[in-house]
Amino acid sequence: MDQSELEELLSDLPLSAARYYPQVSSTNDLAARWAAAGGPHLALVVADEQTAGRGRLNRRWYTLPGSALAFSLILQGEILALEREAIPQVTALGALAACDALNQDLPTRVAAQIKWPNDVLAGRRKMAGALAEAHWQGEELQAVILGVGINVAPASLPPAEALDFPATCLEDVLGYPVDRWSVLHAVLARLLGWLPSLGQPGFIQAWEQRLAFHGEWVRVSLESQPPLEGRIRGLGPDGSLRIQTRDGKERELRLGDIHLRPVDRL
Repeated sequence: MDQSELEELLSDLPLSAARYYPQVSSTNDLAARWAAAGGPHLALVVADEQTAGRGRLNRRWYTLPGSALAFSLILQGEILALEREAIPQVTALGALAACDALNQDLPTRVAAQIKWPNDVLAGRRKMAGALAEAHWQGEELQAVILGVGINVAPASLPPAEALDFPATCLEDVLGYPVDRWSVLHAVLARLLGWLPSLGQPGFIQAWEQRLAFHGEWVRVSLESQPPLEGRIRGLGPDGSLRIQTRDGKERELRLGDIHLRPVDRL
């Protein structure tokens, strides 16, 4: 892959611009600098290798050469009218797009699900993740950078000691080699398709329908609070996670320092 090949691959998508890099520290960081310098809405950064990628809570995201997808999209336009509380839904946009592409746009269905709020699982193992980062100037939102990473080949999997959740890759699940760049196109097409529905009831419903561990008992570790056990009941209207605790009460959890695990994997 090179710059001209990337542009040809994505020529049928309504992106404003795209840049390809053989190696970067973080596609989100490059996209943020581009946005600060006037980079337009729907401008894309794609890298073959990412040396300092990150997920939620600054967890490391490995992207070794030739093995995975790492890309970030500058979002402005109507996104800039979002309330602060709605920004986390942009993270869900990346997860939903990856989930739908893996389930509907490959020769073999992956049966992917979303581990709230941003991880994509296959066979209850993490295959992909999304991270949205808002960039403000005072109280004015300048851009949201949405980064997505997908494990494609076995070489994309980090060492076992670096994992905070069991991981897998697309080729291990499917059992055959996969063209990374066709997956990139599929995910971007899904993302652009969902973008106008962000925050609307249909978007929240689609997110809820793809929830991993729906109806199962999970343990949620909350910042500065004791762990909470409950059964996942679905999502609230704002995308918060609805949990029914053992005393029968229902709570809605919002994003923050949250670690969600099924009870049988503690």
